[in-house]
Amino acid sequence: MGTPEFAVASLEALLNDNQHIVAVVTAPDKPAGRGQLVQESAVKKCAQKHNLPVLQPTNLKDENFLNQLRDFKADLQIVVAFRMLPEQVWNMPKLGTYNLHASLLPRYRGAAPINWAIMNGDTESGVTTFKLVHEIDAGTILLQKKVVITQEMNAGQLHDTLMKAGSELIVQTVHLINDSMNSGNNLIFISQDPTLITHAPKLFKDSCKIDWNNSAFQIHNHIRGLSPYPAAFTELKREHQTLIFKIFEAKYKTENHQFTNGSLITDNSSYLKAYVKDGYLEILNIQLQGKKRMKITEFLRGFKFDQKSSFSC
Repeated sequence: MGTPEFAVASLEALLNDNQHIVAVVTAPDKPAGRGQLVQESAVKKCAQKHNLPVLQPTNLKDENFLNQLRDFKADLQIVVAFRMLPEQVWNMPKLGTYNLHASLLPRYRGAAPINWAIMNGDTESGVTTFKLVHEIDAGTILLQKKVVITQEMNAGQLHDTLMKAGSELIVQTVHLINDSMNSGNNLIFISQDPTLITHAPKLFKDSCKIDWNNSAFQIHNHIRGLSPYPAAFTELKREHQTLIFKIFEAKYKTENHQFTNGSLITDNSSYLKAYVKDGYLEILNIQLQGKKRMKITEFLRGFKFDQKSSFSC
């Protein structure tokens, strides 16, 4: 059960491991993009490539869907980047339902663990497989695998690293469950420590706006934690309009200066620096609303900043 590209890696890994996938459950097709063309999920496309049966319920409690799911007589259900499941679904297979989560639970329960780990300046993340229960991301842990977050890694790069690590952990998890079933030995689970719980809520527009009153390090993490999607943004007021910029990449330096927060210093040719209380961010990759994403040197060939320009705090 899964929808985006992150889940495809796990499905492919199970297939490459010669596991018997009896069916795939994914999101319904829906219109997307400017043309509102109907799009199929990445998991559906993968399933069709391998000639696997695909279920696309709009209502996970619908009796027709539940009956179809029962008819497949699955021993085990694997969930990767899907929806919250009702008990009728996760409690159906005899070996249970296991979820892959892109964090080291109990840290970063919720919808956006990859982004928040980087935005908060963490130096490590990882993947967790756990048995589903009523509460979201709260089940007992079966396996975990750590990965390093480097100081320059962005959310897209961490996504790809965790996607690969997660696909490997899913295969290990299935082997462990299978070995337990064949040997009669009980699986060893780890309960989540309630004192270590942190959350990774869904990202909204306000989560993405840059606060130039923060430190250079905090803003650097904010930018890379939202890059390439949904991307950190900022505003610049010019005459009678407000221009919106997405910033995808920047490097920071701490230093003493006399500029106000958000002040822009540029030669309008090769560099753009935004000053904050303890230093500055040198912006390397930017996008003006309605235009394409560009490296700063390319951007400054077509856009010039006024003297004493500043991003809105």
